[in-house]
Amino acid sequence: MKIHGLQKMTLLDFPGHVACTVFLGGCDFRCPFCHNYELVDGTAEPIMDDAELLKFLEKRHGLLDGVAFTGGEPCLHKDLPELMRKIREMGFSVKLDTNGYHPALLQQILEQGLADYVAMDIKNAPEKYAVTAGLETLDLAPVEESIRLLMQGKVDYEFRTTVVAEFHEAEDFRKIGPWIAGAKRYFLQCFTDRDSVPFGNLSAPSKEELEAYAAIAREWIPDVQIRGVD
Repeated sequence: MKIHGLQKMTLLDFPGHVACTVFLGGCDFRCPFCHNYELVDGTAEPIMDDAELLKFLEKRHGLLDGVAFTGGEPCLHKDLPELMRKIREMGFSVKLDTNGYHPALLQQILEQGLADYVAMDIKNAPEKYAVTAGLETLDLAPVEESIRLLMQGKVDYEFRTTVVAEFHEAEDFRKIGPWIAGAKRYFLQCFTDRDSVPFGNLSAPSKEELEAYAAIAREWIPDVQIRGVD
């Protein structure tokens, strides 16, 4: 497996762990607000393979206790479960970031106990999902199946929405709330611009807007938190 990026240490990406973050290339979505679009469009060259990653981790025992997989979309890689297995056998905990569009692979990971934590994106309300993902049309059945799998509670998890002023409004959260009602936790992440974001002129919602959206979602999900706002 080709590795397209490696953050050697983070205290933020894997809750409760000192981890490294592994970036995998490729994605089936084209979100206009993506921070890692160089992984999506293939312009980021691989920096190592899975064997080199395992060698890196061998030297990090005692310094790291977790590995977070992100992208791009990690679940595009069918050999991901085997790499996760090897990493867990080395004594590290594993986190997976996913867009939820590959429920069969997610189910395999959950059933085999290969992830300790899963963070799944909820892009928007169902009728705005495709445009928010940068696509003309989108079958939501895989997303809904991944929601169902995570809410079975086989693994610790979160749902999260990156909130962009041009894509989200209060009514969206009145529809997202019932869709993931009873979820363990739900994070609203404030969009921040950077050079790698593919679509210009996007902006963050205000702190007051985020707090209002969180209050709406709490009608269905008790634990709703905000990230990215001081």
